[in-house]
Amino acid sequence: MASTIALDGSFCEGGGQILRNAVALSALLSKPISIQNVRHNRRPPGLRKQHESGINLAAAISSAHTEGVHLASTSVTFNPRKIELPKILTADPGTAGSTTLLLQVSLPCLLFSSSPTSPSQLTLRGGTNASQAPQIDYTQHVFLPFMKRHFGLDIALNIIRRGYFPKGGGAVFCSVPSVTEALPPVTLTERGPVQLIKGEARVGGLPFILAERMKNAARATLLAAGVSPTTIRINAVRETQEEAYGSGGGILLLAETGNGCVIGGTSVSTRDKAPEEVGNEAAEELLRNLRHDGCVDEYLQDQIIIFIALAKGRSTVKTGPLTNHTKTAIKIAEQMTGATFHLEENPSGFVIISCDGIGYTPP
Repeated sequence: MASTIALDGSFCEGGGQILRNAVALSALLSKPISIQNVRHNRRPPGLRKQHESGINLAAAISSAHTEGVHLASTSVTFNPRKIELPKILTADPGTAGSTTLLLQVSLPCLLFSSSPTSPSQLTLRGGTNASQAPQIDYTQHVFLPFMKRHFGLDIALNIIRRGYFPKGGGAVFCSVPSVTEALPPVTLTERGPVQLIKGEARVGGLPFILAERMKNAARATLLAAGVSPTTIRINAVRETQEEAYGSGGGILLLAETGNGCVIGGTSVSTRDKAPEEVGNEAAEELLRNLRHDGCVDEYLQDQIIIFIALAKGRSTVKTGPLTNHTKTAIKIAEQMTGATFHLEENPSGFVIISCDGIGYTPP
């Protein structure tokens, strides 16, 4: 039996990401883990319902034995067994906990099978558009296209119903195909010129004019920064009662470049933010990510770390300044997989991340 890997949950980002990445890699690689100081840098510390739901989902995928998986726990052990695919599973934290974070912990566990098999099916319930997590639109239009373009993984995602904070109540269906061979490495160092900035400002359970105001504010901020008006295409959308549970909204902006990169800017509506502030935030975030000349934005950079660590050969990706989430993801990936990372930080702000992946194939 493999020896247990001890991890400190207070490292760097010190939040839920250590938990998600460590549990995903533990399940996939059949390496038992013990995590102390869970979410040490959050107030309150310890597990919340969405983390509990995510660990239980990974446990169901890997038939794992767990300890300490309950609300407010600051110590978790996870002892997985062999993964047998495909799986048909549902996860529901019973709160507005993020569906995209449930996908983050479960996706790596479902990607590899020793023999060809039909896709696994996930139904994820909770919040689809919330702060402190990628919006489901970001996962759909930035993360999953990256996975298809660079790893050949055609993961289908269908938004059944949107769920907004604080009620949640959203539902997302994912179909996850598995592969029998190692993932290829990624080389992505030239972004290319921005050809189009498109986006969608949306509301559910709120007046359409609020989506229009978000859209107009985002457009005005982009124009003020010198973006050509012919490059900008932002729509405003109001969901029907059947399409959304509760009331809320948000905006996602996407810059598409000549070399096939997609850079995002995003913001979520809250009760204390005017629609103009939401639209302006998303545009400013997009412009900030574009200024660094990276090929991925600040949200994608940490999400790809697990996959380049598992890939076969050397991956090289140009990013903006590293976030604490990315530094955390690299540390966990090195500890769990044995992949080696090299970081080359340029004074102008961009970083070249190189990774010698382990070429993981299922046993």
